[in-house]
Amino acid sequence: MEFAHFGSTTWSDPVEVSHDPADLESGCWAVVLDFEGALTAVRFARRTEGGAAPGDPSRWQPVTDWTSSLDRAAYVAGVEEVRARIAAGTVYQVNLTTMLQAPLPEHARLPDLAAVLAQGNPAPFAGVVHVPSAGVDVVTASPERYLTRTGDRLLSSPIKGTAPTISQMLAKDVAENVMIVDLVRNDLQRVCEPGSVVVERLCGPEEHPGLVHLVSDVAGTLRRGTTWADVLSACHPPGSVSGAPKSSALTVIADLEPVPRGPYCGAVGWIDADHPQGPRGELAVGIRTFYATVDPDGVRRLRFGTGAGITWASDPEGEWAECELKARTLVGLASGRVGT
Repeated sequence: MEFAHFGSTTWSDPVEVSHDPADLESGCWAVVLDFEGALTAVRFARRTEGGAAPGDPSRWQPVTDWTSSLDRAAYVAGVEEVRARIAAGTVYQVNLTTMLQAPLPEHARLPDLAAVLAQGNPAPFAGVVHVPSAGVDVVTASPERYLTRTGDRLLSSPIKGTAPTISQMLAKDVAENVMIVDLVRNDLQRVCEPGSVVVERLCGPEEHPGLVHLVSDVAGTLRRGTTWADVLSACHPPGSVSGAPKSSALTVIADLEPVPRGPYCGAVGWIDADHPQGPRGELAVGIRTFYATVDPDGVRRLRFGTGAGITWASDPEGEWAECELKARTLVGLASGRVGT
């Protein structure tokens, strides 16, 4: 069964696949948007309210033999390079990530992994888009709101600042959050009414399994006639997982990260243009996210990314430790090392 599930809603029986943001102006779609900008939107024939996503945690086959696109030494060197570019004045902050991958067991299904995560790492923006026929098989336990649309209101809630406990949060974490909030304000101002963009919460602490984040809320009123294509063009990729200035940060990311991120650090969620109370949509930042790919030789692989925001105040070894902290629970669950 191919389906998408967010919150308490399950969509099934896919009837249309689109890669064109213009199509998001009518119908209801499950959306996966790569960090690099490739869109896959799936429309379904059936919608069911209530209940959990299809999937059985007891059927999940643990994944082993993980490899990383940047090992510890390479990541630490990357942090030093980012700090050198900050010193040169070309960028202020960069989110540097490493991609993990492992071969999938023959009969492993990502909906079963989603059920494992639901038990062991519940998340406010958890979701599944399981449509292998369209080349998309994604499970997210994202804690981060990218964009929520309710009529003409647009809300983004960037996360910056991660520590095991709130008492271990650093001044660098607060400064980084404020920096990214300013970037998100600028993104939203490109599609919102002048003067309507406001910061509704700044650096609020939120507890999640195994760690604490600082979260801010930035909201605005969309200008009349603004489309989802306009919104995504203005706001993608998410500022919290790129850097500031965004264009400079993306250049650094392209220089230092050896493989594409794909759905990781992109967007995962749903868009409903036909809601009776006006357009609706909820997209999560694709962090704490697994996705499956198929090699040219037919080998299926599970992929997962982890990263940290780098500033001049960053300690390279500390940033690597943050990557490990963010990945520990999720990769442990996928590997069968963490109980549910």
